[in-house]
Amino acid sequence: MFPFVRLIKDMLVASRQAPIHPTDIHVSHHMVWPWDLDAFAELNNGRTLTLYDLGRLGMGARSGLIGTLRTKKWSLTMAGSSVRYRRRLHAFQRFEMRSRTICWDDKFFYIEQSMWKPDGTCTSHVLYRAAVTSKNGIVPPREVGEAMGLDTTSPPTPDWVAAWIEAEAMRPWPPMQNVAKTHLREVA
Repeated sequence: MFPFVRLIKDMLVASRQAPIHPTDIHVSHHMVWPWDLDAFAELNNGRTLTLYDLGRLGMGARSGLIGTLRTKKWSLTMAGSSVRYRRRLHAFQRFEMRSRTICWDDKFFYIEQSMWKPDGTCTSHVLYRAAVTSKNGIVPPREVGEAMGLDTTSPPTPDWVAAWIEAEAMRPWPPMQNVAKTHLREVA
């Protein structure tokens, strides 16, 4: 179940913080609860992604994106992600989440987020591709920026983000269609 109580708390906290530019780092603080754990008593990988939602929504509130989405009747959707899990978080451990928009292109925003233990150890890092959508499809980031009253020029795309974008463009869609057909012929 989505952590709606935590979402309300995080949105209230974000509403009391100073506004930020989308490329600024939004910092939020969280704790691992027992219902966030997997069978190995550590933060579940799926729950990690759900908790990252909370950081993005707080960042969106502080940057004015959430208000713009409501005004324009737009939505925000995730179009891809790449995650690195490096250190474990256990029950009742506190952690800091850092969220920021890195850059954008003609369709997508690229957002990075990370979780940090109090001792400065990074536990995970995620790169997201996100799109703003309307009833007519994807809203170009340039149009979103204009609606927010921001400069629509993207910061330079870091090499590691550009490489991920390039790799994603080579990835087949729909997935495993040829593999499935070949396998079915072999089985028959």
